Order: sequence, then structure tokens, then C-alpha cells
Amino acid sequence: METAALHYDLPDSAIAQQPMEPRDAARLLVVTAGGTEHLNVRDLDALVDRGDILVVNDTKVMPARLHLAKATGGAVEVLLLSRLADGDWEALVRPSRRVSQGSLLYASTGDGVDRPVLTVGEKVGGVGPTRRVRFMAEPHEEAELLQQLGEVPLPPYIHEHLDDPERYQTVFARRSGSVAAPTAGLHLTEALLGRCEAAGVVVCRVELEVGLGTFRPITVDRVEDHPMHAERYRIPAATLQTLEPFLGQPSGGDGPKVIAVGTTTVRALESWAATGLASGETSLFIHGDYPFRVVDRLMTNFHVPGSSLLAMVEAFAGPGWRELYSSALENGYRFLSFGDAMLIDRRSLMHGTGGGT
Repeated sequence: METAALHYDLPDSAIAQQPMEPRDAARLLVVTAGGTEHLNVRDLDALVDRGDILVVNDTKVMPARLHLAKATGGAVEVLLLSRLADGDWEALVRPSRRVSQGSLLYASTGDGVDRPVLTVGEKVGGVGPTRRVRFMAEPHEEAELLQQLGEVPLPPYIHEHLDDPERYQTVFARRSGSVAAPTAGLHLTEALLGRCEAAGVVVCRVELEVGLGTFRPITVDRVEDHPMHAERYRIPAATLQTLEPFLGQPSGGDGPKVIAVGTTTVRALESWAATGLASGETSLFIHGDYPFRVVDRLMTNFHVPGSSLLAMVEAFAGPGWRELYSSALENGYRFLSFGDAMLIDRRSLMHGTGGGT
């Protein structure tokens, strides 16, 4: 596939700058073989059936952005991406060219004595021009240090201040480790999940640590040539037990469905299905005619043009995604991380067009 096939015109005015209040008031474009409906996320419990499995990613965004300074006073921003095997971190350092290898970075304590925080090492592979960084603190002290000095990083296309950082966390977030939120999950509330369970739906959790590479555009000419980033994932035993009867079952029919909340949840589930491993690192790149083995329905936000996330949506929904995105823009839907969502039924689309409005 040519990468140009994943591009569309996204006006700045369509990029949501603030999350919807309340969470489940976000709009929901429901896509089935019969056409599309314009509903809200709060209607989700009426769109599921008894026996369905709703799977969420319960990762938590860590305060990964640090505002530090060199000994000379020059400001340096460090964005932690992932922990390396030896305990150091891979990080984006800005401005990288002005920070020499071995530089010690400091945090202001407010009492006139700056605190040494980390050293910057050599360049490493990964997302963009990343560097190796090492904290001065012991590993067990790093979490506390990040809580003191760090801030939750918002995507670069969000320019407005977020008064409540918890709005960039899901209500079911557990263990800190991601540098970006699993954004489809931001729409869910405890009350809505409770109504889904009351309707006979089983709610399961997975964990996939979302990396910055999730959102970066594909820069090569062919989608297949995109170097996919790796992310850590974990499928709990209880989730495995619930989902194993669905593994590899052919799509179609009226039986229970596995509904993934977010592309990161899809990536975790399909990585397990493809490898049999319940945890580890995955570089799975879902695109083209990918043979989905677990997920039947996908609830997801509207994604950045030319991104790997949009490639997954195209693989899930087919080329009709473009018409769906056009319809969403024409109807005033809000796009990207704080935007609205869509619910795609892959089973239905296999037997119909899903293109009506």
C-alpha cells in the first residue's frame, strides 16, 4: 500500500483541544453493515449484547516530561520513552545538539540549590533522535522523583493547557509506564462500565505501555516499509481464561463478540493471538489484509493522517474508512486524542458496505 492512501485533510479546527465533559458525552460514530449512526459513548451499553467481551487497556501515563537545565543554565526538556534493558532510559532530549554526551542536568529546588537529576549519554535507535539517559537516583527512587519533577506529556497537537491532568488518564488506569494515553478509553466512566456489565458484558483488562512511536506518521513511501516500534504488553491470566474460547474463531454469526477499546488493546490481543505469548515486547504492525484472530469490534478515536494507527483502522474497516472520516468531519466530530470516537463492527462489514449515513 502506498502511504499516500492513508492521508486525508484534517483542518486544525477539527482537532480537539480539551476533553469532553462528562467523559461519556463524546460522540460515537457507530458503523455496521446497515450504515452509520450518530450516537454518544454513553449509549455503549445499548450497543452490546449479553456475552460480549469488552477489553480495555489499563496502562497509566507516567509523568515522563522533565524540565531541567544544564550547569550553564540552559533549559533542556527530557521526554522519557522507555526503560532500556540495563536500567537506563531512552529519551527525547531537546535541544539534543546542545547537550553533549556526559552532560549532567539539574532541577531547580526553589531554595537556590539546584538538584542533579540525570546524565545524558549517547544517541540510541528508536523514535527520532533519541538519547540514553541515566538517573542519579536509585531505581526504586525514580518513581517518586518523577512524581516530584515530571509532568504528564500531552500530544504536540494539543496547545491548550489541561487544568486537570487526570483527564489524560482513564478511570481504570493502574500501573504507570506509558508516555501517551490509550485515548479511546478516556471516554469510559465507571458508571458506563457498570451498565455494560449489568447488560451481561464481561469487562477484561490488558496492559500495553503506549510509546511515542504509536502516534508518529509513516514517513516511507510504502506502508509495508514502516519500521514499527516495540511496546511492552501483558495479558492477565483472568483475561486469557475469558478470551481463549474466542481465539481463532471465524468471524460471522450472531455469537458473542470481542470488543477492543482502542488500537493499543487490539495490538496487545492480536500479539498474544499471533505468538501465544501473554507478555513481552511486540513490534506487530497491523495493516493491509491482516488476519484478525481475536477482535470483532473496535472502539477507537479518529487518528492522525498517515499514521500506523490509521493503517490498523484501514485493515479493520477496509477502504471505506475514508468515507467514514469524511462523514465525521462533515458532521462536526472532534478528532485525535481528546476527540470523539467510532465503533466499527468488522463482522458486519464483511457482509455489507457500512457506508451509508
